[in-house]
Amino acid sequence: MPHDTSLITTIVMGLVLAFFGGFIASRLKLPPLVGYLVAGVAVGPFTPGFVSDAGMAEQLAEIGVILLMFGVGLHFSVRDLLSVKRIAIPGAIVQITVATLLGAGLTHVWGWTPGAGIVFGLALSVASTVVLLRALEHRNTLDSINGRIAVGWLIVEDLVMVLALVLLPALAGVLGGNASDGSQATGGTIALALLLTLGKVALFLALMLVIGTRAVPWVLERVARTGSRELFTLSVLATALGIAYGSAALFGVSFALGAFFAGVVLSESDFSHQAAADSLPLQDAFAVLFFVSVGMLFDPAVLVREPLAVVAVLAIIVVGKSVAAFAIVLTFGYPARTALTVSASLAQIGEFSFILIGLGVTLGLVPVEGRDLILAGALLSITLNPLVFKTFDGIEQWLGRQPRVISVLERRGGQALSTLPERMNEGTHNHAIIVGYGRVGRVVGKALNDEKLPVIIVDKDRRRVEALRAKGIPAIYGDASTPGILEEASVAAARLLVIATPEGFQTRRIIELARKLNADIDVAVRTHSEAEVAHLERQGVGLAIMGMRELSFGLADYALRSLGVSRKRAADIIQKERISGEGGAFERRPDCPAREAPELRIRRQDDEGSA
Repeated sequence: MPHDTSLITTIVMGLVLAFFGGFIASRLKLPPLVGYLVAGVAVGPFTPGFVSDAGMAEQLAEIGVILLMFGVGLHFSVRDLLSVKRIAIPGAIVQITVATLLGAGLTHVWGWTPGAGIVFGLALSVASTVVLLRALEHRNTLDSINGRIAVGWLIVEDLVMVLALVLLPALAGVLGGNASDGSQATGGTIALALLLTLGKVALFLALMLVIGTRAVPWVLERVARTGSRELFTLSVLATALGIAYGSAALFGVSFALGAFFAGVVLSESDFSHQAAADSLPLQDAFAVLFFVSVGMLFDPAVLVREPLAVVAVLAIIVVGKSVAAFAIVLTFGYPARTALTVSASLAQIGEFSFILIGLGVTLGLVPVEGRDLILAGALLSITLNPLVFKTFDGIEQWLGRQPRVISVLERRGGQALSTLPERMNEGTHNHAIIVGYGRVGRVVGKALNDEKLPVIIVDKDRRRVEALRAKGIPAIYGDASTPGILEEASVAAARLLVIATPEGFQTRRIIELARKLNADIDVAVRTHSEAEVAHLERQGVGLAIMGMRELSFGLADYALRSLGVSRKRAADIIQKERISGEGGAFERRPDCPAREAPELRIRRQDDEGSA
């Protein structure tokens, strides 16, 4: 009797084609997710050739959903969300409402039911966390204030979608879908169904928060003490899958919600990082299968059959959501640069959209055509997202050259913040200008302020400038690479320019503008590239520091002294490495054209405080 190999065939074909699709997409500078979806289309029933087992793929996709949501829960940080709660929570809720109304309005034109319009609009409103994180990491802006706002915004969106997944089955009857018990929905039955659903969810959450937060870490600690890596990995996967299945079987909660809270429980434990690292390979593999299975459901013929509908859906995702987010961020008093970053981040849809629209089709709320349109919108918006970011970069650069437009967009005092009040500008000379008041610039500024030395701050974060001015510190809001900003900081009378921002191109432009107005100004620069260090050396700056190399010097110094080397000998060794190193940091050469640099010293934090 031959063996049934449908499971093996589905996994092998899905992973192999996803690999080739993802690789080709990566070479084309597209997110690999596009390749995974296209691989699913290739093995789906709507394209010629091999057709995978749809039922088997659906179950594998369910595991993918569980592991995806477990990963989201593991990386969920209440602290990160609270740090940007003033904009992320209300902004995300308003944006979801606007996008849902746009989607519902579009479906009304098509003649769909209101319930179908609500589900369709919700599916359009939520962006892909996976796509966003990859985009921000590629642009090195994940840890910036704009990146944290975008991530916090998507966390709120994810939480709203989790709530929608919980409530949708209970509301299916009143929204025009299939009621869970097949009976006609009335006000009383709807209220009862909602109460039962919310009661089960509340009981599940209570058990997870009261018992799960103690029991799960306790079990993982005991497993970790065995020293077995594979046993620990198995315990993590058993926790994710077991809680997800148990939540569905005992409390009627979706697999997705159970897995999410399993991750949340683990995220606050000491084993969260190890759990994330150990589960990541399997999570990635099944997440790929999830996207492949979603692609199998997509009928490419919808692009030919309903081109105007596809364009309308894409317009809501890329234009409608972006414009709404841009207006919302500006309304909350954030700068245009933040508004552009958030807008570009939201101009796509992904995994939650697939899950939600799939549930809507299963419940009879949304026609199958709606799933095809959502999948088409996802494929196209994810493909276009890198282009959207580049376009918004161009808009940001254009706005930087249009101070009047900026002042109109940022109505709440934007123009006033670009100039110093007279009380802060009186007698400013021989001062330092610090461009960028993040983690690096803040240390420099505090050191100078503690010594009562004159300082003017230039920063692109409007709220940061407002906070500095409230403390009586002279600060200017604007981009120092834009003509006019450095003039407002009295660069012609300044003695020192400290550039604490990591953007290499802007650094060159700032130095060029500063030296046009003050050829003798001393310059200290932060950089992340040895090539940039070499260029800055040719520019004759006083000091350029490459952060990772300075970190290595600090660690080497501590290691030498920890192993018994005297402080003087350790300092000599580090200085020798600094001089003969590969350009991590340098001081101006004697033949540099600018005026002689002051004596510069790197001081050890444990001896005299940071320099």
